[in-house]
Amino acid sequence: MVGSRPSLASWVTAATTSTRVDFEGNVSSMSKSVSDMNLGFGERAFSAAGAAAISAILVNPLDIAKTRLQAQAAGVPYHYQGPCPMACFDTNTMLPDLKSTTSSARALLGSGSGSGSEPVCPSDCNRYTGTLDVLYKVIRQEGFTRLWRGTNASLALAVPTVGIYLPCYDIFRNSMEEFTIQNAPNLTPYVPLVAGSVSRSLACVSCYPVELARTRMQAFKETQIGVKPPGVWKTLLEVINPVKSTNLLQNLQNYRVLWTGLGAQLARDVPFSAICWSTLEPIRRRILGLVGDEASAPCILGANFSAGFVAGILAAAATCPLDVAKTRRQIEKDPVRALKMTTRETLVEIWRDGGMKGLFTGIGPRIARAGPSVGIVVSFYEVVKYALHQRYLTQ
Repeated sequence: MVGSRPSLASWVTAATTSTRVDFEGNVSSMSKSVSDMNLGFGERAFSAAGAAAISAILVNPLDIAKTRLQAQAAGVPYHYQGPCPMACFDTNTMLPDLKSTTSSARALLGSGSGSGSEPVCPSDCNRYTGTLDVLYKVIRQEGFTRLWRGTNASLALAVPTVGIYLPCYDIFRNSMEEFTIQNAPNLTPYVPLVAGSVSRSLACVSCYPVELARTRMQAFKETQIGVKPPGVWKTLLEVINPVKSTNLLQNLQNYRVLWTGLGAQLARDVPFSAICWSTLEPIRRRILGLVGDEASAPCILGANFSAGFVAGILAAAATCPLDVAKTRRQIEKDPVRALKMTTRETLVEIWRDGGMKGLFTGIGPRIARAGPSVGIVVSFYEVVKYALHQRYLTQ
């Protein structure tokens, strides 16, 4: 980057400007956001919660695919109980690569089909081979609505998490920028990295038990036909019950199991946030700088979605091994082993079992989910802030 940073649109600039130093040491003007100055924490949280709810609903099927692939690699079995629903599927209309599965199922009928025996699922039916295969088999074996299994947990997680995360990021970023500009201008480019890491850590620790429930709900499918899968609360009770005792103090200590895998979660989310915001901020500033004073809601939406999409993909790809480790720790059913496992030991175990391929299990659905998810959340958040700012101006 050479010369001064492109100026931002008038809606995000104030009369008071100060200096900013970019990564190459160039000094340019930086203005504090008027909308950030006018909006309180509650309004920021409202904007973030709406963005989180929309994103959680839209990308949940990809989250299911990613979690199932990672859980399968960890040894979770996916056996379907009852007649094989794949046997009656015409593979000429969809997914020709599954034709061998159907043929095998029909072959198993053999002479038994005449005696009324039910088709039995071949081994192919009980193993996922990729993102599309997960989505297809979940629909055929469990029903279309199962693609949104855990959505209630996702909403219960995303709304408070993002409601804490984005407002705290805004507040930390603005405070840190003001401090570094006055005292250490050379550190200003690193503010998004630090602000993103701190705010994500705070949100992650606060809402982690719901994240644990969501992962377990997505990883395990109900094997008994007609039985409703457990919800968030029942899933958490199933985690706690094996370690309950009659001693109250011991019970309080055993509740640590609700934070099983928190280390892996922080090891994934803190670098994710650092990479994401360090990438997102310069991209969106550059795009908005090109627009100048003509910025409107569609321009803000496009700039933030584009920057968030790119940043989300890069951050998700870089932190995929840590996501695999987090999933493996969260689905561990032995409470004693779960409490003793560390992120480092889990990564070594994954490497020993599957090598590099094991560390990047589920990277396809992960980046396919992260790009749109970050883009939707950030763009919706900023557009709502813009709308609230316009309301202040009219008043």
